Amino acid sequence: MCLAIPAKVKSIDGVEAEVEVGGVSRKASIMLTPEARVGDYVLLHTGYAINVIDEEEAQETLKIFQEIAEAEDRESSG
Repeated sequence: MCLAIPAKVKSIDGVEAEVEVGGVSRKASIMLTPEARVGDYVLLHTGYAINVIDEEEAQETLKIFQEIAEAEDRESSG
């Protein structure tokens, strides 16, 4: 199973972008998504932006990830 996570594009330098996920910034290749612009959300998989998505979809997905993490925390502590 592969997992891609939404990340917000903060800056672009050629085919490399700085993206942010959960307050953490990292470098990512936008070679596969040359249409990506600063402010866009992209799906990030193994360091590559594989698709540009709208903000609503990104926020919904991030909310689901947060709910999963909280559920796992409750299970492990209880």
